[in-house]
Order: sequence, then C-alpha cells, then structure tokens
Amino acid sequence: MEQTEAVAAAPLPVIAQLTLADLRDALGLGWQDFRRAPGFGLFFSAVYVAIGLGFVLSGAGTVLWTFALSLAFPLFAPFAAVGLYEVSRRMEAGAALDWTRILGVVKAEKDRQIPWMGAILTIYVLFWSFLAHMIFALFMGLSVMTNITTSHEVFLSSQGLGMIAAELAVGGGLAFLLFALTVTSLPHLLDREVDFVTAMIVSVAVVRQNPGVMALWAALIAGATLLAVAPLFLGLFVALPVFGHATWHLYRRALL
Repeated sequence: MEQTEAVAAAPLPVIAQLTLADLRDALGLGWQDFRRAPGFGLFFSAVYVAIGLGFVLSGAGTVLWTFALSLAFPLFAPFAAVGLYEVSRRMEAGAALDWTRILGVVKAEKDRQIPWMGAILTIYVLFWSFLAHMIFALFMGLSVMTNITTSHEVFLSSQGLGMIAAELAVGGGLAFLLFALTVTSLPHLLDREVDFVTAMIVSVAVVRQNPGVMALWAALIAGATLLAVAPLFLGLFVALPVFGHATWHLYRRALL
C-alpha cells in the first residue's frame, strides 16, 4: 500500500530582542525607501487618502459612513500595506521595481492569507464600533435628548467626561491589541508560507517580548498618523509610506 509522506510544518521564527536603535534604523530605512521610490508610496497611500476623504464627503457620523468605514477600509488596507512591503522587499533583495510584478504580487495575495486578515480586521472594527456606541448609550442614553453635533457643552457634563474617559480607555486598549495582532503578521504573511493565525500569534509574541520598544513604536505610528490626518489627510502621503516601509524593516529585525 502506498504511503503518503507527511509535510513537516515550517519552524516558528526566533523572536529578537529589539532596541530603540532598531526603531531608529527602521525609520531611517523607511524614509530611504520612500525617497528611492516615491511613486509607489504615493500610489498605495492614495488608497487610504481616497477612502478617508470619501468618508468625510459622504458625511461622517452617519450610518452609511460607519458601515463604509467598518467594511471598506479594513478590507483594502492590508493589500495597500502589502504593496509597500513588497517594494521594500525588492529593494532589500536588489530586485527591479517593476510595476507589473509588484501589483501582481498584491493581486496574488487574494488567493493566500491576506483576505483572512482583512476579514478579521473587519469583524474587529465592527465590534469596536458597536462597543463605542454601547459606551455612549450607557453614559448618555438616559440624558435629555441633545444634538451633540451642535451642543458641545454636553461633553463637559459629568456624563460626557465619563464617556470620554471610558471611550479613550477602551479604544486605546483595543487599538493596542489590534497593533499587537498586526505589527509583524502582515509582512510575515507576505514573506513566508504561514497561516494567518500563526502570524498573529507570533506578532503578539513579538510585542510581549519587547513591550517597551513596541509600545513606543505604536505611539509613534499613532502620533504621526494624527498629525498627518489634520491637513485633509494629505500628510498621509508621506507618513503612511514611510511607516509602511519602516514596518517591513522592523519585521526583518524582529523575526530571525
């Protein structure tokens, strides 16, 4: 009787001990990659900027806007990130930066693990949105009906301040958890044959082993993104590609 040989599972990568120097070097290399190939950075960043502007023009705060944010952004964002990682990977390997091949890699990801990551992100954002609305209802649901878009003083009431504190605490915790799940998992999925669950577990392990460095990295990304969003999202054309390329280089240092 013919026997089928079992395929050995790929070994898990070794997680490195990261330092502040690794963050500095990753940012420097990210800026260098963006300067070497700005067209790719601007192109993939345009996905984020277009979606952000679309949300604003369609009317932020409406049900339509909430569902568009919850469904469109998490599904498209990983593919745009993969494009930036692929550019950095090719630069690192000395390969040609060919539009057809790079876009081909991004397209090919639809048949691998990235769509699963997009689905996980979508569910996560939907839950986050539901939780934010629930917190609002818990603090403000029994108060006198007020149009919060024009009566901002409601946020200075005891209920309003309590709601803001709860939203910040819960939102910050969920944001950092999402960061931990994705900080190395997306480049990991592009670089190696691994399933998305394993990639997320490894990503969380990287954060757990390097809590201070990774917390600083998360704060840098959050701060730069907030500053970049201010001028009609235009700052994202620089911040996103630089941090996207830098994330690839940090991933290469984190997983050996």
